Amino acid sequence: MEDKKWLLEKMLEHISENKQNLFDTIIQDRTRHITVVLENIFQTQNASAVLRSCDCFGVQDIHIIENNNKFETNRDVALGSSKWLDLIRYNKSENNSAECFSSLKKKGYKLIGTTPHENDSLIHELPIDQPIALVFGTELTGLSDLAMKEMDGFVKLPMYGFTESFNISVSVALALYDTTERLRKMDFDWHLTEDEKITTKLNWVRKVIKHSAKVEKEILARK
Repeated sequence: MEDKKWLLEKMLEHISENKQNLFDTIIQDRTRHITVVLENIFQTQNASAVLRSCDCFGVQDIHIIENNNKFETNRDVALGSSKWLDLIRYNKSENNSAECFSSLKKKGYKLIGTTPHENDSLIHELPIDQPIALVFGTELTGLSDLAMKEMDGFVKLPMYGFTESFNISVSVALALYDTTERLRKMDFDWHLTEDEKITTKLNWVRKVIKHSAKVEKEILARK
């Protein structure tokens, strides 16, 4: 950790003071206590809008399951939000959904399906005292049968009109608004660990420095 912290301090010398202050401010509101899982999303505008919402609400990790559809974004909609996030892709196994869900459960996450279900509760009723992964399915068919079986619970968003469901990107934004607002009022530590903050800021710095790999190599050579 000390070596990584030293490297970060040296790399920060290559960006403006305003950018350094911005990183210091934003990192304080980043969290992994709430994460988002996207199963088989294929519409680029929806994918991009989801990433933008995750960044805006301070959710650092997005788990992307690519079973039949490749996850692609629209640059004009995402507005560069993906470079501030950690995108964890599952696309190399026979069942990427199973791999994702198993990994999250091992890390202590409670899997919450965001799809109409007979045993669901409203989003504001969802307990967030332990890490939760909000799982969203494809635009046309929702969550897969496997995903439905793996969920620890289900939530729905309040609706008062004729339309059966929100657009997926709107659903993510509404769900994150509720859960992250409540999270920030909790009295337990939902922030990134100090080591995670250093790692995340180092990744951000690498994204904004031109030829960052060369700069980093020169810094390490002088150590």
